Amino acid sequence: MSTAATPRSVAEQARLDAALIDLVEHKITFNQTLGLKVQQLRPQFQVRFDMRPELVGHYFYGRLHGGVISAALDAMGGCALMLALADKHMAESAEQVMHRFVKMGTIDLRVDFLRQGMGAHFVASAEVLRLGGRVGTTQMRLVNDEDTLIATAAAAYIVS
Repeated sequence: MSTAATPRSVAEQARLDAALIDLVEHKITFNQTLGLKVQQLRPQFQVRFDMRPELVGHYFYGRLHGGVISAALDAMGGCALMLALADKHMAESAEQVMHRFVKMGTIDLRVDFLRQGMGAHFVASAEVLRLGGRVGTTQMRLVNDEDTLIATAAAAYIVS
């Protein structure tokens, strides 16, 4: 007879959420370079970053670099899967869940650049399409400060 696992406590969930935010904003140092700041974890993982001279790809027009767009969307896909893994393993402690992320990595990433990367700031979000035992797939979006869709992406990640 199978018994349902006990979900983590409110305090443990708060520790996990804080650890996820710290991972995204501080421990993944490239995210610091991009300036990613978590806006919300649920119901949809979102980060925001401000336009800065270091992120410009086209010197004349001051547009956001395509590599920055790709990297931000890739980071979002991974973050959304981290949340999905945390939710899938509700009986695990924050430390146990955080350890699951050690093996995560991007397998495939496709970015569609829809408009020029113009704006004062940008918001990236992601949705998990499928979380399997070994691979997870996501769809991501990047909008500017006027909520104009700049780019979309789809990705697959190894999750175990």
